[in-house]
Amino acid sequence: MKFLLLLTLAVAAYAAQAPFYDAGENGVNGRYIVVLQDGVDIDATLERLMTRVATSGLFASIKSKISLINAFVSVVPEGGLDILRSLPGVAYVEEDEIITADAVEWGLDRIDQRDLPLNGEMNIAGTGAGAHVYVIDSGIYTDHEDFGSRASVAADFIGGDGQDCNGHGTHCAGTAVGNTYGIAKQASVYALRTLDCSGSGYKSDSIAALDWVSANGQKPGVVSMSLGGSVSTSQNTAVKNCRNAGYVVVVSAGNDDGDACDKSPASAAEAITVGATTSSDQRSSFSNYGTCVDIFAPGSSIKSCGISSKTSTSTKSGTSMSCPHHCIAAVMSASESDSEKVYAAIISNASSGKVGDAETGSPNLLAYLD
Repeated sequence: MKFLLLLTLAVAAYAAQAPFYDAGENGVNGRYIVVLQDGVDIDATLERLMTRVATSGLFASIKSKISLINAFVSVVPEGGLDILRSLPGVAYVEEDEIITADAVEWGLDRIDQRDLPLNGEMNIAGTGAGAHVYVIDSGIYTDHEDFGSRASVAADFIGGDGQDCNGHGTHCAGTAVGNTYGIAKQASVYALRTLDCSGSGYKSDSIAALDWVSANGQKPGVVSMSLGGSVSTSQNTAVKNCRNAGYVVVVSAGNDDGDACDKSPASAAEAITVGATTSSDQRSSFSNYGTCVDIFAPGSSIKSCGISSKTSTSTKSGTSMSCPHHCIAAVMSASESDSEKVYAAIISNASSGKVGDAETGSPNLLAYLD
């Protein structure tokens, strides 16, 4: 009888395990994002975890706590996943993943006019003064002269000083707010470094960066995320909660020439997901498309700030480059301070029917500022 009771309890415990989501080929074995049910205390759950792993002769390390989605990130050995999934109050466990940067001056000229040809001028009424841009990327070379004194490091989630050794984040920041290569020439820009010198990093660090913005950011604020990986419930939830906290979140659609709904954060309904176009208003050959794309913006052969010197430049292509172009549009609308109104204004102000080969399901909208 006692044996049957124990067996029944064991089966019940196993059956009660929280769902697990595998991250696929870029998943990090043994590193997990553990999302708790609403109202479940993170610290109490961590105490329970440490007791259980000790009893099992295992170990667990806690990499971060993420209040934005009521979660923590843990590294456990083989056998530890079942313990994580069986903890009371766990909603689901998601395997962490290595995500990468989605690797743009004609672009500035393009978004201030409805039609081609380009007129060689940029005439934008706003300056972005008082707005705050948070770039979740490879960091920012804050000493670049194109930023003046408007660039600073907010946080580094991979153990550095927030400076950019890859170039991707600096390029994106320059496209958004640079004196020469950006439009919002009076906005402040902040580095939240989650990608390393190779342009790769943990998905959980990008979620932690959104958590940082929600807790510490200034408004009106815009978040730029020119990165991506596989579809992630935890990352998309973080985007949603950051928007609900009052921030506009602009993300790149991805560079796979495929469905943006297969990527995160591109598939997050609460983000502005941006595809890329060429100087002839064609969808860039690499740009993702589909119903998860909200709008297109210049993204091929874009010149912006480099990292080799305080005056260096770099030319890049990718939806990463279209993302900061549209981030600019959000910044210029950010005087509204109401993120919902900013979203609506950006879409309603876009130029319609201009994008060639936008692909089925994509909205044929091109970013526009006046």
